[in-house]
Amino acid sequence: MQSKLRLVPDKLKNTEQDLKRKERKRDEMMALKPIRQSLSELQERELPELRNKLQGVNRELERLKGDIEEQETMLSLLMSEEETAKACLQDISLMDRYQLDLRDVEKKIAQQAARLQGVDLNRTVQQVNQEKQETQHRLDTISSKMELKRKLIQDQQEQIQTLKSSVNETRAEKLQISSNMQRQQQLEEQCVEFSMEVQALQREIREAQEQLNPLAATLEKLQQEKEELIGRRKQKQEEGLEKVNAIKERLKNITVLEKEIEKYIQEGKDEYKEQKEAELQETNSQLHEAEKQREKINKDIGNIRQDIDTQKVQERWLQDNLTLRKRMEELVEVCEKRKTLMKEMGDMQVLQLRNDRREAERSLEELKKSRSVALGRQKGFEEEILRFRKELREDQYGQAETHFRQKMIVMRTTELANKDLDIYYKALDQTIMKFHSMKMEEINKIIRDLWRSTYRGQDIEYVEIRSDVDENASAGVKRRTYNYRVVMVKGDTALDMRGRCSAGQKVLASLIIRLALAETFCLNCGILALDEPTTNLDRENIESLAHALVEIIKSRSKQRNFQLLIITHDEDFVELLCRSNYVEDFYRIRKNVEQCSQISKCSVATLNAYLH
Repeated sequence: MQSKLRLVPDKLKNTEQDLKRKERKRDEMMALKPIRQSLSELQERELPELRNKLQGVNRELERLKGDIEEQETMLSLLMSEEETAKACLQDISLMDRYQLDLRDVEKKIAQQAARLQGVDLNRTVQQVNQEKQETQHRLDTISSKMELKRKLIQDQQEQIQTLKSSVNETRAEKLQISSNMQRQQQLEEQCVEFSMEVQALQREIREAQEQLNPLAATLEKLQQEKEELIGRRKQKQEEGLEKVNAIKERLKNITVLEKEIEKYIQEGKDEYKEQKEAELQETNSQLHEAEKQREKINKDIGNIRQDIDTQKVQERWLQDNLTLRKRMEELVEVCEKRKTLMKEMGDMQVLQLRNDRREAERSLEELKKSRSVALGRQKGFEEEILRFRKELREDQYGQAETHFRQKMIVMRTTELANKDLDIYYKALDQTIMKFHSMKMEEINKIIRDLWRSTYRGQDIEYVEIRSDVDENASAGVKRRTYNYRVVMVKGDTALDMRGRCSAGQKVLASLIIRLALAETFCLNCGILALDEPTTNLDRENIESLAHALVEIIKSRSKQRNFQLLIITHDEDFVELLCRSNYVEDFYRIRKNVEQCSQISKCSVATLNAYLH
């Protein structure tokens, strides 16, 4: 027993796991039950019904074709009748004209009879009156026949119009069918054309593949050339990098010179410069005086030179000849050197070097500009850093940790409160759902009992209220919404009452639903008011409704605050209610002599006497 008791917890866990597994399986099977029912309904009911409908539509189509043929024959007959009627129109117009002439003759006869009063004639007045009545009777019969003929003509014209409209509709259907047939032929022709185009495209694809093979070799050659060009470009890039490095070295030298200038300015050598400038002004003044003296001396020297020039003209001419010979020799040497230098310059590519120099100068200017821009941005960043440091010293950022801690505490507490509220909401939602289902079952039970005890027909067994959850309305919202509808049940099938029931059934269902709601929710406030409850109800349903109300009065007789108010014009209904022992008096509203409403309290005995 102890060994078995040790095994009991393991067995209990295994059985619980099996039970949970089976419950899951049961839930899945219950979830699949409506799908299976819908499939079975489709296979058993809807598919055969649709097949039957299809057969009926085919039969209806054949019948309509026969009707069209019959209508065409009728149309031909009616056309012939119309022609005969048109031929009779002249006779009818003649008859109308003759009738008018007859009336004129009668008037003349009346005038002559008035003139012949007091004259003895063979005929008596009775005979004349009798003849007059006979003629009047004939006239009436003729006019009635004419009216009948006119009505027949109008009916025939209306039938002709209806037949013409039906013929036009059939012709339109025929044209539509012929257009659909032509469209089908066009689509078939397009299908053939598309198939031909597909075959042609496949041929072109094959030819393109055959042409693609020689292009592959050319592609390889072009790739090799591309690789060679890439190598050349790399070499040029390396040369450009070397030039950039040289420019950077020059830039470094320029920055060194700028630093020296700044150092010169910072060391305060401007005073020394001003002192030297003052000394320079003194030397310039002395130099100006010396220049004046030099001009005097130059004038003297010029005079002396004029004398010397006259003596040395011959010497200069001889010296010029000597120098000319020397210059000729030097010119030959310079031409040879020029030729050698031109050869060397041709190898050096002077134009390219000039272009490189210009590009280097441009890049140097751009670098200077970028340096100045960078310095401006640096100053802006330094100002922003200072501003941010001042902001960081303020309370908004200095106490950020404390504020963050407080807000985190508030957030955590609100999260815990939200979790608790979510748990409470789920529990409340489940209880509300359970309460809703219980109340709906109770209401439907009362409605079923009242309907079976009230309704005397055989087409509806009972009615009930069904509630469906509106998924679209509750999407994104925690509040659940329901769509209520009233259905009528017969056997295993249920249909919506809206649009399928009569006015009496609708009135009776509304009354029973109100009674059920009152029975369910109005226990503490037991006032039930009905205004004209017998509208559109037949005699049997009126009697059953009165019986149901009497049963409700009996069931609520022990309740102190129960009160039933009924407003009606049906005294038979009131008499049926008064047959019970619970109704003793009622109130009648009438109009007095002054056409004002007057309320009078009457007893049940007076109602019975009035009815008898």
